[in-house]
Amino acid sequence: MEGILTLDRELDVGLLDRIVQTFYMGAGAEQQEAQRVLTQFQAHPDAWMQADAILEKAEFPQTKYIALSILDRLITTRWKMLPKEQRLGIRNFIVAVLIKNSADETSLQQQKTYLNKLDLTLVQILKQEWPHNWPNFIPEIVQASKTNLSLCENNMIILRLLSEEIFDYSAEQMTQSKTKNLKNQMCGEFAEIFQLCSQVLERAQKPSLIKVTLETLLRFLSWIPLGYIFETAITEQITSRFLTVPAFRNVTMECLTEIAGLTSQPQYNNKFVAMFHLVINAVSSMLPLQTDFREAYEESSSNEQDFIQNLALFLTTFFSSHLRPLETPENQEILLVAHSYLLNISRINEREIFKICLEYWGKLVSQLYEEMQQLPMSEMNPLLNLSSPASLISSNPAMLANLPLRKHIYKDILSTLRLVMIESMVKPEEVLIVENDEGEIVREFVKETDTITLYKSMREVLVYLTHLDVVDTEIVMTEKLARIVVGTEWSWQNLNTLCWAIGSISGAMNEEMEKRFLVNVIKDLLGLCEMKRGKDNKAVVASNIMYVVGQYPRFLKAHWKFLKTVINKLFEFMHEYHEGVQDMACDTFIKIAQKCRRHFVAQQVGESEPFINEIIRNLPKTTEDLTAQQTHTFYEACGHMISAQPQKQIQEHLIFDLMSLPNQAWDNVVAQAAQNAQILGDPQIVKTLANVLKTNVAACTSIGAGFYPQIMKNYVDMLGLYKVVSGLISEVVAVQGNIATKTPHVRGLRTIKKEVLKLVDAYISHAEELDLVSHTLIAPLFEAVLLDYYNNVPDARDAEVLNLITTIVNQLSELLTDKIPLVLDAVFGCTLEMISKDFSEYPEHRAAFFQLLRAINLNCFPALLNIPAPQFKLVINSIVWSFKHVSRDIQETGLNILLELINNMANSGPDVSNIFFQNYYIPLLQDILYVLTDSDHKSGFKLQSLILARLFFLVESSQITVPLYDPTQFPPDMNNQLFLRQYIMNLLSTAFPHLQPLQIQEFVQTVLALNQDHPKFKLALRDFLIQLKEFGGDNADLYLEEKEQEIAAQQKAQMEKAMTVPGMIKPVDMPTMEEEEL
Repeated sequence: MEGILTLDRELDVGLLDRIVQTFYMGAGAEQQEAQRVLTQFQAHPDAWMQADAILEKAEFPQTKYIALSILDRLITTRWKMLPKEQRLGIRNFIVAVLIKNSADETSLQQQKTYLNKLDLTLVQILKQEWPHNWPNFIPEIVQASKTNLSLCENNMIILRLLSEEIFDYSAEQMTQSKTKNLKNQMCGEFAEIFQLCSQVLERAQKPSLIKVTLETLLRFLSWIPLGYIFETAITEQITSRFLTVPAFRNVTMECLTEIAGLTSQPQYNNKFVAMFHLVINAVSSMLPLQTDFREAYEESSSNEQDFIQNLALFLTTFFSSHLRPLETPENQEILLVAHSYLLNISRINEREIFKICLEYWGKLVSQLYEEMQQLPMSEMNPLLNLSSPASLISSNPAMLANLPLRKHIYKDILSTLRLVMIESMVKPEEVLIVENDEGEIVREFVKETDTITLYKSMREVLVYLTHLDVVDTEIVMTEKLARIVVGTEWSWQNLNTLCWAIGSISGAMNEEMEKRFLVNVIKDLLGLCEMKRGKDNKAVVASNIMYVVGQYPRFLKAHWKFLKTVINKLFEFMHEYHEGVQDMACDTFIKIAQKCRRHFVAQQVGESEPFINEIIRNLPKTTEDLTAQQTHTFYEACGHMISAQPQKQIQEHLIFDLMSLPNQAWDNVVAQAAQNAQILGDPQIVKTLANVLKTNVAACTSIGAGFYPQIMKNYVDMLGLYKVVSGLISEVVAVQGNIATKTPHVRGLRTIKKEVLKLVDAYISHAEELDLVSHTLIAPLFEAVLLDYYNNVPDARDAEVLNLITTIVNQLSELLTDKIPLVLDAVFGCTLEMISKDFSEYPEHRAAFFQLLRAINLNCFPALLNIPAPQFKLVINSIVWSFKHVSRDIQETGLNILLELINNMANSGPDVSNIFFQNYYIPLLQDILYVLTDSDHKSGFKLQSLILARLFFLVESSQITVPLYDPTQFPPDMNNQLFLRQYIMNLLSTAFPHLQPLQIQEFVQTVLALNQDHPKFKLALRDFLIQLKEFGGDNADLYLEEKEQEIAAQQKAQMEKAMTVPGMIKPVDMPTMEEEEL
């Protein structure tokens, strides 16, 4: 096998064929040896010189593919270094091979994969050579296409690939200027290409050529001037000749959809409308409107199903761009027919198609609502000269009947759409009970992100539909519920979708209408619950009652008796053992507690005491059938209510009553443990202690700072227990070794430690009197926790310790600065040793460790200046190690720490900053340049570029006043600016020898000059990285920041818009306003 590696003599192509066959078809050691030899062969810098021999002589197809991959690598990384003659030779050779293999129909069909790879190689050459070194390429390929049908077919593919490379994929693979030049050239020479496509589509009879030409045209349509589309007969040609032909209808519809998405000047409106008429008439002949689309889709072939999806895309794209010209009286009939088609498609049981339709329905109802909102009140009621609130308009649809609103055009469409949305409604995330594949009602454990996103979109549409005609919405929903109650439409699915829809429009009606509507709905549902027999049926109805009431906090707040009835009903459901019902009852209870918390601690009219008193008094009975986790949720819900009690004394009394059961259990066990620590060997005792601590964590999380009396009551005992448990764990580990940490007994003991830490964390994160916390809680805590962490074996160290210290540092800030050296001595070195052996072990400790470092740097920076130099160096090394990590989160944390540290140092005065930068500037610069140019760290590009710009600024602005170099090794006129330029150029030329010195020099001068203009600095960096061979693959991560900013801007705009539409933000998701609760 080694024979193919000697490239100074003629290559034995037969031997290469056999090695490639061994790799693809062999096994064992022989296959591994073949892989090793082939890898070496492909990596050899002169292997490309054998490509012509391989392509001409190889028998095995994969051998030819290897030759082409070697050529591709050469073209993308070293093309400009080759002499002109060699470049021309390679180019002409590839063209000759292409012509040879595509000149006749047999070869074209048999060599399809090989030809495709050859086409891609030619396109790579074109990206380097065209237009400057190959100005006649377009005329040549067009002329060649006219000589031979098979050649024409393959040339169409080449033109399509070239278009894709330039217009679709260029942003992440080519520099900005190169992309611009190629786009201009392609547009400038398009007339000849278009003429070729037109001739083929007009005259060709060969199906494969027609299909390829349509696919190529499809790629052109997004960027060619509109004149080619509307000032020629191309649209009529493809619609009349190909749309009704099964073999071509899908690609034709894709072309028409691409055209439909183009925006233009008003002069082309008539052309768009004419095209729309042509398409709808053609569709009507193939697929009559009366067809049962849902059933037809199920029985269709995949090709026919694709056509329905493409039809949906065409309609939604056309409506999104050109709806208004269709709303004229003469076009209304076809407009409504087309919308009826879209309604029928929306009923199909195929999620991806439904999502396409839903996106458009969302746009339509949003536009119709906005038009309605812009009407001044005086037009509807001359007696009132003020703008109309949304709720007044939407609750009085009759007021709008005589106004020229677009929504009147769509009245019947919107009414049907309401029913379609209700019947298609997907499950909200609050619903925990689902029907499984076996038709059983079970608890759902995994949230489907796609379903949650879809629910939010459907909810928006239903809210808008409610505002557009609240009366019709109520009629559609109540009639649907009536049919379910009497049994004509009873099914779990029908009840679920209706109730999910009812819950989704909470806040969209005015209060009076909502009250009437909801009272009727709940009354019907409660009656249905009583009427239905069977556990599964009752569970479905119960889950829907809980979901609906949980969505209407405004109604519950305004109707105390109803709120109390609902809560008591939830307490009943807490005794229901059917899977998921108790979970949902607890979740609904906590949701209502959060939104209506003041109502539980206030004494309501007709009541003898606040309801919270009764809830706490009956707590043992209410929770007797709940699991431990459900009970913790119950305590957390009560905590939310108690947090709303403004009088501190009453609040403390409520906390005392709430925690009486857990405190009794705690006091009992602690008293026994004080007499005999061996009782902690009893698993039941350990479980009890862990449960009590978890109950405290749950209550503390919601009560917040008011939990201080409760935590202080048990604080000393808690830390004492922590020490005792730690001692027991150490004893077991000493006897049994590390394996002991995995035993049930030790894991149970560690749960106690973890819950103690979580409880202190929960309190300190909410604490308000920070001086009190600093003086009373920290010293005993550190005494119990720090030395124990340091002395433990790695497997027995709890990441919660690091999380807790991070919380303390963030909360107490400079109050903790003097204790940071103590913290670092205890946790820094030993944790670093645990996580620095590889990139995967101890993931929780790893994330917590770097979060702690960041917190210390941000809040207690002076402490870092006072630690010994070796420890500080270790801190820097750990930061560098973190941003070289394979985990994105840890990379990001490390880069943030470094940027914040550099800023802190730069702001610390020359005495501190100069020493730091003299020691660490150059090593840090080298490390940042390493990750910047490493393809595994592309996701950190935003922060890497910020750090680099900051480092450059500090030198260019002369803020660093000491030399960053050894003055004894350089001439007297050397300075930091000059040194930095030379250093970066040397570093890059050594790392990337294939780059020209002038290229590197230009890049370095550019980025140093742009250090304060970050957007331009990033663009220059990005262009340089794309030129590097390491970045030949997917460079999407280099654009991560722009994508994230775009998403954030969209989300902000959506939120601002949603806030103006009543009901658009779910009432349970609205921030709780204190005055609302009074």
